[in-house]
Amino acid sequence: MKFKVLYFISLLMLVTGVFWGTWFTLTRSLQSFPAEEFMHIGKVIIANVALPMRILMPSCILLMTLSLWFYPQKKSYGFYFNCSALVFILITLLITLLVLVPIDNQINLWTSATIPSDFEETRTRWEYFHAIRTFTSLASFGCFALSIHYPKQGL
Repeated sequence: MKFKVLYFISLLMLVTGVFWGTWFTLTRSLQSFPAEEFMHIGKVIIANVALPMRILMPSCILLMTLSLWFYPQKKSYGFYFNCSALVFILITLLITLLVLVPIDNQINLWTSATIPSDFEETRTRWEYFHAIRTFTSLASFGCFALSIHYPKQGL
């Protein structure tokens, strides 16, 4: 059973890694990039991750839901950690779809000549929600890992 669960946790870590890697390498220094660089980097990242994440994220959520459904001990700390993991990854998805994708769509339309004068506000909003999304995905991973560690310890 634990071997099969490792597949789930590996997929969750892959999804989390995409968010964390971007936050770790880019988001923390976004304010130092001029508008044209921010726009260029944004477009490259969008092109690189948009399609794969359309597959990885729903697959991850589906497998996490199945792991919750088949969890062996429903009245255990592990089960509730598993529930928390699913909630955190769903929050991550909502932040992505409701806040970050619309910002990405705006950035994709920008050119050097059409960068809005308030692009700093957009960049700050993107940075803020990207950080929240990163930490909700890390919380999901942590809770899921704890659910594996405490499968039979009842309440």
